[in-house]
Order: sequence, then C-alpha cells, then structure tokens
Amino acid sequence: MRWPRATAPAWIVHAGFLVSALLGGGGYVLAGADTRVTIYTLVVVLSTGLFGQALLSGHLTHRRPWLLAIGGLALLLADHLLWPYWIIDGHLGRAEGAPADLMMATAHGLFLAGAAMAVRRRMSADAGGIVDAAMFGACTGGALWVWVFDPHLPASSTPVGQAQVLTDVLVLSAVTGCLLRMAVAAVGAARGTIAYLLLTVVLTGGALTAGALGVPHSGTWSGVSMLVAFLSIAAASVHPGAPAVVEPQAVVERPAGRFRLVWLGVALSVNPAIATVQGLGGGTTGSQLPIATLLVIPLVLIRFRQLTAQRERAERVLARQASHDELTDLFNRRRIMSGIDQALADPDDVIVLLCDLDGFKPVNDRHGHAAGDEVLRTVANRLTTVAGPGREVGRLGGDEFLVLCRGGGDAEIAGLQERIRSAVRLPIALPGGTVEVGVTIGAARATAGSGLDRAGLIARADAEMYAGKPARQLRSSAA
Repeated sequence: MRWPRATAPAWIVHAGFLVSALLGGGGYVLAGADTRVTIYTLVVVLSTGLFGQALLSGHLTHRRPWLLAIGGLALLLADHLLWPYWIIDGHLGRAEGAPADLMMATAHGLFLAGAAMAVRRRMSADAGGIVDAAMFGACTGGALWVWVFDPHLPASSTPVGQAQVLTDVLVLSAVTGCLLRMAVAAVGAARGTIAYLLLTVVLTGGALTAGALGVPHSGTWSGVSMLVAFLSIAAASVHPGAPAVVEPQAVVERPAGRFRLVWLGVALSVNPAIATVQGLGGGTTGSQLPIATLLVIPLVLIRFRQLTAQRERAERVLARQASHDELTDLFNRRRIMSGIDQALADPDDVIVLLCDLDGFKPVNDRHGHAAGDEVLRTVANRLTTVAGPGREVGRLGGDEFLVLCRGGGDAEIAGLQERIRSAVRLPIALPGGTVEVGVTIGAARATAGSGLDRAGLIARADAEMYAGKPARQLRSSAA
C-alpha cells in the first residue's frame, strides 16, 4: 500500500477519521450491550490493522517507537477480547485491581516507552525542555489524582487498583506534557500526527476520568472516548506527517533560566503542598501522593544530570576558546607563549620557528577576506600535519604562525623548515580560483643553561625571519 508523501494533503486522513468517529461513536451510543462489543471490536481491529499496515509498508520509519506502540495496541485488543464488557459495564477507572486494569496499565506503559523513544530522537536538541515538560505533566497528574480521582473512587477500590489508576494518570499526564512540548516546536507535516497522538492521550485520560468519577452512563462515555482514541492513533500512523515525527527537530536547547527554574520548583512543590494542606485540614494523605512524588524523582535526577552535563560542555568550550584561535583552531598567542615558558624550564633545547606568509595580502585584496580566512585555515592544517606529534603549532595573529619544538638537531630542524615551505606553497583551491602563498621562516634555539628567555628567543627568530624576507624577494625577482 502506498501512503501519501509528507508534502501531500492530509484531508483524506482527516475525513476518514471524522466519518469513522461519527459512525462508530454514534453507533456505540445507540446500540445495545452486545452490539457495542461488536462495534468496539471492529474499531480496535481496524485501528490495529491500519497501524500495522503503515508499519509493514515502510511508511513509519525508525520502527522501534512504532513497534512499541503497536504492541500496546495489541495488548489493548487482547484486553478487550478477554473482557469484552469491562469498559461497557463501567469498570474503567474504578481502581478494582482486576487483570483488565493491569493489562491496560501495561499497554499504556508500552505507549510511554514508544513515546519516550520518539521524543528522544526528535527533540534531542531540546532534551531539557522535554524532561521539564514530563515533570510538569507528572506533577499535574499528582494534583489530578488528589482532587479528581481519589475522592470519587468507590469503597470497593483496592490498593493495587489505586496504584494502577495512579500510574495510568501519571503516565498519561507525562506523555501529554511531552507531546505538548513537541507540538509547540513542531513545523510542517509533523504537526498533524502530533495532534492526533495528543488527542489519543487526552481521550484515554477522559475515558479514565469518566469511569473514576462515576458519571451517569460512565460506561458509554468511557467506551466512546476509548473508541475514538483508537481511531485517532490509527489516523496518526497513516497521516502523511508520521515519518517526520521521529526525525530530529532543529530546536536548540536553551539554558534553564531563572524563570524556568522557578516554575519547575513550583511544579515540584505541588504534591508536598497538597499533602500539607490535607494534613492541616485533618484529612489523610494516604500512600498514593508520596508515591506520585517518588515517581517524579527519576525525572528530577535526569534533569539535574542534563544541567550538569550542559555546564560541563560550556566549561569545556570556554576553556578551549581561552587557549585556541577561533579561526584556525590552533593554539592562540597566549597559549603558545605559555608553552614556550614551560619548555624553557625543561633541560632540553627549545627551538621556535616563526612563520610569516608571503603573498597573503594580495589574496585578501583580490578574493576577499573570506578567501583569506580559508587560506589561513588551510595553512594551519598543513603546519599541524607537517609538525607532527610532540610539536606545538600556534597562530600569533594575522598571517604569523609559530612552531614550538622541544629538542632536535640542526639537520632535523632544517628538514622541518623545508617541509613547511613545501607544504605551504602547494596550491589552495578557492571558489574564485586557485592561489598560492609562500612562507618565510625565522628559527631560534635556546640551549640548556643559556639563560635565554621567551622574549629573547622570539626576538632572535623574528630578526632571522625579517632578514630572510629581502633575500627571498630578491631571489623571486631574479627568477
């Protein structure tokens, strides 16, 4: 089966979803119990089949998140086939601790795992924002549990059933937060698929809420909500934007500013604040609220780890910027001078090669500064390659470079200078044509015990370099 391309209109998917939702939902409301089972089964099978077809056809790329999602669908299908009247009779959200509750909670856990994998890939550049969104969602879920679910649970609810419903609420709330974050950052065709996924989660939460509140005809409301949720996840899988949902989104993570941290602190304080208010009012907090808080702790630890890693990366960048030239990535003047001072403190001879480019200014004048920068980068790479390990290369500024050698005989240093000249004068390809530059090298040696300091060593190399300039230009003119 061929699915539309990402650029194709999605109106067919939208129309199919609306028609199916109206027919299926309307038929479910009007039908009797047995017919409702049939309608619900057909919708679940249809949705699972469409999802599977989209997966098998290759429409859904990066298959692991989608495989987990279809695993959740298959589990929900098995749940319905084993206990076909469970939702119809209004058991959803009543915290009875039945096997059907456990199977549904497990299915939602698979959806969470799949969503986490998709979010991790798509929002890799905004990992901190996603964790924040999940924490906000989970903390909101704790408040919903205390104010909406817990007060309305029947006396027949069990601790195991309460834990299952609480887990469902927290999972659905966390996924909602992540999807909302994705929806805000989404561009292009991915928005449609994310909207359908978000609708799936909201409808599932609505079905759970209707059952927990025990509203009139809760079985009908819960059934219709779950039925449309199945259709919406099927629409998400066949939507043209589905492949884009798991593609990395070009969103740059911003540092956690004061405003963001304040709201994060407020969110994390919700559950303890509720527990405090309940305690002051003479009520009981139960064990579920502390459990909800404990479930948020892993997200907090992940966020702290992200902030620590972000700070470490920033410190490494700053340290490199302090010691390296921004244009060529060689050691900058401060770092190479520090290297000379350290070398002079050792017993080995210290040799510096001061390299000044010949013919660089005409390249800048004729081809522009961007071309000049490319020449400098190319020369820097060649100097690093020729110098080899054990020697340090730095840029002093402009078109001046320095090679620091610890030890080496006169023949070795002379050979190094010749290799540098040969490497530098090789042609350099630029967008505006090929250019060539030369190099004049001034060498100076500080022997052990000579008492020569860095300034004197550089001055000797500088003098030799400038002494070589006129001779080089004279030879070039004679040639």
